[in-house]
Amino acid sequence: TRRNEGVSIWVVEANHIAASSPSDKGPLYEPSESKVYRHPTFFDIPEEVGAM
Repeated sequence: TRRNEGVSIWVVEANHIAASSPSDKGPLYEPSESKVYRHPTFFDIPEEVGAM
C-alpha cells in the first residue's frame, strides 16, 4: 500500500466481483453531502485501534 502497512492480500474469483455501471454515477455519488455516513467522522473508532 501507499503507506507500507499492508499485511495481507485478498483473492477472489472474478465471478464474485460486482461493479456499478458508469450510468449509475449520479445516484451513487452526487448526493453524498446528504449522507453523513459517508464521512469518516461519522464512525467511532475503538480506543484499541489507535490512530488511523
